[in-house]
Amino acid sequence: MEEITDGVSNINMSSDSYKKNRIQVSNTKKPLFFYVNLAKRYMQQHNEVELSALGMVPPSYINTISAAIATVVTVAEILKNNGFAVEKKIMTSTVEMKGESRGRPVQKAKIEIVLGKTENFDELMAAAQEERELGYAEEQN
Repeated sequence: MEEITDGVSNINMSSDSYKKNRIQVSNTKKPLFFYVNLAKRYMQQHNEVELSALGMVPPSYINTISAAIATVVTVAEILKNNGFAVEKKIMTSTVEMKGESRGRPVQKAKIEIVLGKTENFDELMAAAQEERELGYAEEQN
């Protein structure tokens, strides 16, 4: 039993396969501001956040964009335009994955955007919290 415990404690998760500050956006129907607010929370905890998404690369991929990739870009722009984040890095690539039908390899577009906190991030977050508390107090009266 000790051997198993030692083996588990010695597992080395590579930084690329698991990051505590990575948000993987999917094509699910989560609201846009779910990701905006989650990114703010991650930046509070880790000072930066990595937004990541995969999209299909169809045979005629000109003029086609994945909903997940569009969401990542939109979330980054909202955070930047509202003064919460600065862009640190943008990475694009294509990755080969097994397709759902017949197990054939499928090319998928990938985007990763790393955002960092702005200097006034904490002040903006405090002001937003105060605004929520005032709104709640007014509802109670």
